[in-house]
Amino acid sequence: MRAELTASGIDPASVVAAENIGGGTYNTAIRLRLADGRRLVLKIAPSGPGLSYEHDLLVTEAEYYRRVSGPLPSVVGAGPGFLLMTELPGVPWSQVADGPRPHRELGEVVAGLHTATGDGFGYPQGPLHPTWPKAFMAMADAVLADAVRYGVHLPRPAAEIAHLVRRHEPLLELVETPVLVHFDLWDGNILLDDGRLSGIIDAERAFWGDPAAEFVSLGLFRDLEPELLEGYRAAGGPVRFGMPVWARVGLYRVYLDLIMLVEMVPRKVDDPDRARFLSARLGRHVDALQRAV
Repeated sequence: MRAELTASGIDPASVVAAENIGGGTYNTAIRLRLADGRRLVLKIAPSGPGLSYEHDLLVTEAEYYRRVSGPLPSVVGAGPGFLLMTELPGVPWSQVADGPRPHRELGEVVAGLHTATGDGFGYPQGPLHPTWPKAFMAMADAVLADAVRYGVHLPRPAAEIAHLVRRHEPLLELVETPVLVHFDLWDGNILLDDGRLSGIIDAERAFWGDPAAEFVSLGLFRDLEPELLEGYRAAGGPVRFGMPVWARVGLYRVYLDLIMLVEMVPRKVDDPDRARFLSARLGRHVDALQRAV
């Protein structure tokens, strides 16, 4: 860690404790405690192969924290393959078994996250596109190409899924403003401290696009709570819920399912039950798209 700390203006000798946080599936995260009492987190990117978009992700995460308003880490230092930031209080929502569930507060926070707008669509690590349809089609094509490259068994042929996604392209033309979307807001990346929402972390998957895509990961393993949607509306979030929005969300569900299934191969995740679950989930969402045509 010496080079990363020195590049961030931190004397490596000031580190009095370091531990691997664990729990992540891509970057390595290390919790640091300094002699002056500061608590930091150092993330280091892997060197192995990944999906097509999985390059310079920590640059994207640093940009997200610098551009977005909310309970987010502050960037202390960043460089090729690493990100050093402040540690936020709290524990992941996914680890909290009992107690209040601040769904409305989460909706209000997400509305605040969606105030960051840009000049192009797509992943910040580029290339950006002038329209959301062009950007999303490029994103979908890339992960489908990854599926073919890694020999991933899909519930439908990759070419068939690509064709089905393109048939819904007119829906995407309704999105005219690029919003910085976290796209990984499942319970493991939302921190709670004494029943209150204390932090949003792990923004390396962010992209400039349709803020409606945020609600895919927010409802990844459960239905979206009415309180969350009410909090989002009350705080002035830019998504206006209705049939066109939920139709687009169907596309983004397919995209996230593809990522979660295909990434298992380069990450060497040997879990047949997980693969079957994700494949079945993808199949259901593809079928739903088919019925919507």
